[in-house]
Amino acid sequence: MESQTLVKEICPTTTQSWVKEGALLVDVREKDEVAQLSFDVPNIINIPLSVFEEHFTEIPKDKNVVMVCKVGARSLRAAGFLVNHGYDKVVNMKHGMVRWAQKGFPTKGDTSVVLGNAQDSGCCGTTASPAAQSCCDSSPKSDGSKCC
Repeated sequence: MESQTLVKEICPTTTQSWVKEGALLVDVREKDEVAQLSFDVPNIINIPLSVFEEHFTEIPKDKNVVMVCKVGARSLRAAGFLVNHGYDKVVNMKHGMVRWAQKGFPTKGDTSVVLGNAQDSGCCGTTASPAAQSCCDSSPKSDGSKCC
């Protein structure tokens, strides 16, 4: 069996740090999704997954790259594709735009398209009772962050 390289995943909080350090976000959502709600960060490009294989070479190999989408599934697929095509500075952002918006990180557009009428949720995406320990309070994750 051929060996596979796993894609490293980071949370939106860690993604914020990467962005501040100059990482490029690559949003693989379709153009209409991006038009409704987009990440408000300085270094971002949109290459929809539907045309990703034809345009992935537009992504620089020498730069830290964070793949993003709505919930993290499409971007994980694209990140795996990049890793298998020689990209070694690529990670996937877990939980995608949904978690980014839940955390109140910078966006342009209507957050209700991903949040709907959801009440304020806990760190891990579910409403946490005051007695419940949040994942933000737990020990550091494998990526060094304390939050999911």
